[in-house]
Parts: sequence; structure tokens; C-alpha cells
Amino acid sequence: MSGRLFVIGTGPGNPGQMTPEAQAAVETATDFFGYGPYLDRLMLRAGQTRHVSDNREELDRAEAALTMAAGGADVCVVSGGDPGVFAMAAAVCEAIDRGPAQWRGVDLVILPGITAMLAVAARVGAPLGHDFCAISLSDNLKPWTVIENRLELAARAGFVIALYNPISKARPWQLGKAFELLRQHLPATTPVIFGRAAGRPDERITVQPLDRADADLADMATCVIIGSPETRVIAREGQADLIYTPRFMAGDRR
Repeated sequence: MSGRLFVIGTGPGNPGQMTPEAQAAVETATDFFGYGPYLDRLMLRAGQTRHVSDNREELDRAEAALTMAAGGADVCVVSGGDPGVFAMAAAVCEAIDRGPAQWRGVDLVILPGITAMLAVAARVGAPLGHDFCAISLSDNLKPWTVIENRLELAARAGFVIALYNPISKARPWQLGKAFELLRQHLPATTPVIFGRAAGRPDERITVQPLDRADADLADMATCVIIGSPETRVIAREGQADLIYTPRFMAGDRR
């Protein structure tokens, strides 16, 4: 008999931002597959086993978890944030699509979580209050030319843009290139929000206008949100500015 495979997200890293559904799955499962820092966020009890792998081994991790679940175990695949946003839910589905027939019989339970852009947005106000998109700057799974095209089209269409995987040791230049491209299509005053480790003790939130946005403020723990031409900044004396994107377009309040 097949077991169950839970795919969960731990949220941005604050234990209070992990959903009760995900917590219940952790209580149920016996084996946990994931990147070490994500597994470290779980409070596992005796008899629950960690299977740690590198962050770039998503498909291998999914296949190992499916093999164990198909053998009858209750297994949990762990992501940060939401498992369906640039994370393990897609890798598990891809493995099922490519894999043996018995994997399709596994009881698959994908549980939604809080992704980084939501945590960062909440820290500054409501920059995602109107249409927005999320783009990964990593070119490990798609060409940089595709990323550039999507950035340009999103900016021209007036989307607020959330950037995931903005920079790494192997990719130190791409966020700067993205800013250069976006400056051709967006106002110089467009707010750029650097949200590092939102909700964790080492959280750092920095806001700069696009014309002065410094890519060196970001690392792989940072989600960058770039406003649209409609995004507004509300100055508040003695408190951090509020940033929001109105629910209505200019001249179209209903």
C-alpha cells in the first residue's frame, strides 16, 4: 500500500509564519527530505528521520521521497516559503510526470504556505495591492535572455515585480543588470524594497528609489520588490514610510 507524501513550506523562517496545516503534516510524517537549513527549522521528535541534500538537488530529492512514499511511508518534502513558488512542489510533480507508474498512486498532499514576497510586502505596507508578478533571476533553469524579456514586458505592462534568487556567488551581476533594464521603463523614483530574512532575527528591510538601487544590498536570502508607476510612498513622521500600490488605476477609482 502506498504511503503519503506531504509537500510543505516552512514560511519565510519565523516559526509563527508556518501554517497549522504544515505543522500537522510534520507531526504525521516519519521521514523528512529537504535542504539542511529548511529542515533545521523543524522541531522533530525521536523516530523522525532527516534526509538532507543540497539545495540544487531538487529532482533527486523528490525522486527519493516518492520512492519511500510508494513503499508505504508517510514522507514530508520541506521547502522554505510556499512549496509551490520556485520550490519543491513543482519538482515533485515533475518527478511524478517522468517517473514510474507507481509514483502516480502516491497520496500527494501539497500544502500552501507564506512565500517571501508576502512577508516582505507586509513589512512595508501593501506594494502588492494591485497586479504583480514574481520572476526568478536564476538562469540555472532558463536562459538570461528569457529573464530580460520577462522583466521588460512586466515593467512595460505596469506590474509590480517581485524578484526571487536575485544574486549568488555564482551570479553576482544579474540584479544590477535587471536594475539597468528596468530604469529604461520605470520612473526614477519607483521604490525598490530589499527584504532580507523577513520575519527572522537578522531581518533587514531597505527601501531605495530605482535610480539609486544598489544591487550589493541583496543576497540569496533577499526578496526584492520593485514598484510600478502607480506605487506610492506615504511619509510618516517618527515611523517607517508606508509603501502601497492602489487597488485602482489613476483616473479609474470606482
